Amino acid sequence: MNGFLEFPFSFPIDTAAIDTAVRAFANRYKDFFDAVTAGLRGMVNAIYWVLDIVPWWAILIVVFLLGWRATKKIRKGALYAALLFLVGAFGMWDLMNETLSIVIASVIISLILGFILGVAIARSPRAERIVRPILDTMQTMPVFVYLIPALLFFGLGKAPGVVATTIYAVVPMIRLTCHGLQQVDKEVVEAAQAFGATYFQTLWKVQIPQAMPTIMTGVNQTLMMAMSMVVTCSMIGATGLGMEVYISVNRTLMGNGLISGTAVVIIAVILDRLTQSVGKKDLGR
Repeated sequence: MNGFLEFPFSFPIDTAAIDTAVRAFANRYKDFFDAVTAGLRGMVNAIYWVLDIVPWWAILIVVFLLGWRATKKIRKGALYAALLFLVGAFGMWDLMNETLSIVIASVIISLILGFILGVAIARSPRAERIVRPILDTMQTMPVFVYLIPALLFFGLGKAPGVVATTIYAVVPMIRLTCHGLQQVDKEVVEAAQAFGATYFQTLWKVQIPQAMPTIMTGVNQTLMMAMSMVVTCSMIGATGLGMEVYISVNRTLMGNGLISGTAVVIIAVILDRLTQSVGKKDLGR
């Protein structure tokens, strides 16, 4: 009767052996992972240094001008600048710079890797069939799982946060780059090749410009996923606004959690609207 109501058996999986093998791998190539950690930490610190030396009012002006140019509306630019001003008024400006340094580093790496892999996959339907289930797995895997290898290989701090965020955020860039290139009219590609264009000339001068709206959607989605993941990465030592949210949850600080969470939302909304506007502008062309 128990076998009828409950699942009758289970495979004995030795998870301890998996853990031991992964730790042994991490120890064997410790020098390599330490070098990567140092490089990522240096990249994040360099971005933070640039953000930190720029005066707050200059950043507000840049956001206003970008919002105005992207939307063609002065009110939108003023709104984005006013929302960003609130982050500083909340006392979260330095924390915002720390968060943005991790996000920018992760997005740069994600865009480079995602674009290269997307272009490579778009050339081969067979490669796409092989990679698609891997991307599905990466996109549906619980985000906390990415923290385990990042912590194991790269320790605590900003470097593992960049690694975990990159793994989580690179998927839409790969998918949408591949999709955008595959949706380019084949007759246009064939016409370019008929006029003697090489593969790379066709790619850079025909396919990528035609696919740019879709690629920009991938940029937008990568940016949004990086913003959401960087909060989760506070659990492995990634400082910034995410750490404030994490501390607020642990200590049940409703006020601090609300303010820091609102700051994250403001930054995410501004980045989302600006990148969306660029994508729409390319689509209009």
